[in-house]
Amino acid sequence: PVEQYWRDNRLNMIHEGTHGIQALDLLGRKAVMQGGAGLKLLAHRVDATIARALPRARLAAHASALAQALQRLGAATRSAWATDDPADALANATPYLQAFGHTMLAWLWLDVGAAILESGAAAATANVGRLAALDYFMRYELPKADAWLRVVELRDRTCRDVPEDAF
Repeated sequence: PVEQYWRDNRLNMIHEGTHGIQALDLLGRKAVMQGGAGLKLLAHRVDATIARALPRARLAAHASALAQALQRLGAATRSAWATDDPADALANATPYLQAFGHTMLAWLWLDVGAAILESGAAAATANVGRLAALDYFMRYELPKADAWLRVVELRDRTCRDVPEDAF
């Protein structure tokens, strides 16, 4: 069993490295590619979902929370690159990726909620569960993005300033 535990644990290191590379690619390349055109296109799609959900009392607070998260994500992207120094911007790429992912999941949940309410089937047992999952995500998970984006916006140097030989 010890050998199996060792093999299984190797996946953690592979995942952590892949996660970091994806974070660097998102903030270092995709978010700023073609002047941020892809990010702007995505923001328009998210905004369309927010506009669908805002008039519905059941979803209005969630739509507002997503709108704020999306705005903060854009501000954090600009702040990360404010110095035009890739080392400053990318030092906090992983929290950026985490916040980005949570914002996108919030968008998907809001879209699910809007579709349920538009269908008139909110009372169906499965949809009651889906709406509860939406509530949970918006209230418990989406607020985590604020903490992650705070270090991105500040271009926090905590991780960047640790010398390699300290590891």
